[in-house]
Amino acid sequence: NAELRASRVRLVSAADAERQRIERNLHDGAQQHLVALGVNLRLAADEIAADPSSARAVLSTLADEAREASATLRSLAHGIYPPLLMKSGLVEALRSAARRSPSPVSVSFDGIGRYASDIEATVYFCCSEALANAAKHAPDAPVRLHLAEVGSTLRFEIVDDGPGFDPGRVAVGHGLANMADRAGAVGGTLLVEPADGRGTRVLGVVPTSLEQPSQ
Repeated sequence: NAELRASRVRLVSAADAERQRIERNLHDGAQQHLVALGVNLRLAADEIAADPSSARAVLSTLADEAREASATLRSLAHGIYPPLLMKSGLVEALRSAARRSPSPVSVSFDGIGRYASDIEATVYFCCSEALANAAKHAPDAPVRLHLAEVGSTLRFEIVDDGPGFDPGRVAVGHGLANMADRAGAVGGTLLVEPADGRGTRVLGVVPTSLEQPSQ
């Protein structure tokens, strides 16, 4: 149907934009550090025989460049697929995301284990986007994140105490559309609505496992 086709188009467009972002970050960040590293390696090789003390200074610079390149690559990898999510799962990864948020975020979990990487990535990035939206629109407002396994589903809820919005007057932004598309891609759903009283509530439900395609 038309909505499914539109969702697929948005997913492809988002993937293309993400690839371009990664390319820019690699070029402007890690690549520049590695180019400088290569230049300084050649300088060190030239200096070792002629002036060992100068070579030591160059080698010190090399160590700094290597640390910068490593930090840049770690940051980039974190944006693609957080190492903590891969290693420890949703609970630790979302606790880390909550600590990084400019907003005061409280988190709670119920029965959360390990799941397929696509499921974990969907929940993580939807929750991260919801936290980012809350921080953008109401950075000082408290935020509550709850994730629970209920039957054969994972259910996440992010509620902030910000000013909220009028669903009849506010168009869905790219971030929220991407969240819905992510959830839909694994057979889930996502709803964004005004919270009781004030603020915004993001409700997501995804299956705990991916259905295998029929043969």
